[in-house]
Amino acid sequence: MKNKKTDEKKIIFVVEDEPDIQELITLHLSKSGYRVEKFLESKPMLARLEKQEPGLILLDLMLPDQDGLEVCKILKNSSQYAAIPVIMVTARTEEVDVVLGLELGADDYINKPFSPRELVARVKAVLRRGKHSTDSEEPVSQRIVIGDLLTIDPQKYEVTVQDKKIHLTSTEFLILKMLAEKQGWVFSREKILDRLWGDEKDVFDRTVDVHIKNLREKLGPAGKLILNIRGVGYKLEL
Repeated sequence: MKNKKTDEKKIIFVVEDEPDIQELITLHLSKSGYRVEKFLESKPMLARLEKQEPGLILLDLMLPDQDGLEVCKILKNSSQYAAIPVIMVTARTEEVDVVLGLELGADDYINKPFSPRELVARVKAVLRRGKHSTDSEEPVSQRIVIGDLLTIDPQKYEVTVQDKKIHLTSTEFLILKMLAEKQGWVFSREKILDRLWGDEKDVFDRTVDVHIKNLREKLGPAGKLILNIRGVGYKLEL
């Protein structure tokens, strides 16, 4: 019998006001084994969250009742819902809109028009990032302690800075873990993209920069450990 956490991972909220696109998304996610709850507006989805937390939210940025970016902000500013991964679905072509969404805490984005295969792959990639080590077949990494500033616990998916717990998105957590496991090593943006998106990395380089910016801000005094090596990439060093 599956536990509650596993069941929740299979539930995806689709917030999309175009019925045809909503049905297309639902069809292909359902074929891939996910249970979909559909919403044409944001407010019914936010109300539904009080009774059911999904494993992921697919959020259109152009909704009739509220801008999708504002909805993302509401979710990521909530201690209760901030950990729920969000993928923005947007027809907006301006890079600034995508950057703003990522800065607000979205884990990924996908541009309309998109192929169903790409959509499902991106959903699987984001859910895979948030999957705890205890749910996978990979060996559990040891706790990473960096000076008296930063502690990373891969088993609990927890980060503390000077004994204060920091709430990160799954994408931010995995970038931090990647840098911390190889302290002093420089990782190019391409390398980070490969680790997180694999073959489905149809994203621009600034995606990594935005996640790093968010990480530094959330880590407070430990943010200074993440260094930008101009023209190369990023490293974490005490």
